[in-house]
Formats: sequence, C-alpha cells, structure tokens
Amino acid sequence: MVITVAIVVAGTLLTRFGAFLVFPPGKKAPDFVLFLGKALPAAVMGMLVVYTFKETVVLAYPYGIPELIALVVTVGLHLWKRNMLISIAAGTVIYMILVQAVFNVPK
Repeated sequence: MVITVAIVVAGTLLTRFGAFLVFPPGKKAPDFVLFLGKALPAAVMGMLVVYTFKETVVLAYPYGIPELIALVVTVGLHLWKRNMLISIAAGTVIYMILVQAVFNVPK
C-alpha cells in the first residue's frame, strides 16, 4: 500500500510540476496548448451538465424539479458572479437540500 501511495504521489507531482519544466516562464506556450486552455473549461462544464442530467426521470416524482432548480441557481449565480467555484458549490448544496429535505426523494 505504501508503494501505491508513493507512485500516486510521484505521478501527481510529475503532472503538476512537469508543465513548468516543459513550458518555462517567459517562453510562449504553443498555440495548441493555449487553445486547450481556453476550450477545455467549457468542455468540462458541458460534460458535467450531461452527466448530471443523464439519469433524471421527468415522468416520475419529483419530475426533475430539484435538478431544474439547482440548474437555474447555478446558471444564475454564474451569470451574476462569474465564478465557477461559487456557482457549482451553491448549485450542489441547493440540490442536496432539495433532494434530502424538501422533496424527500427515496433512493
């Protein structure tokens, strides 16, 4: 188990610090890397939205209402504050409160 943890730590450190070795400060990154830096955040958000709603059942109680409310809160906060962390965290908290306390969805 210690060896596994050491390998995971080494891999994490390599990926975190490797970028600074490959692209040192003061040197312009390739255009493809700059493109990925701009395109990937939106792609990841799109994947999260699809993953979130893929198993939503709109024909049975609670008819997707908690997901819809959480989506509206997330989008609204993001448009207002322009902060992904705040909008995703607030949407998640609202969803969990709705599912566990308001709609009392059995699992």
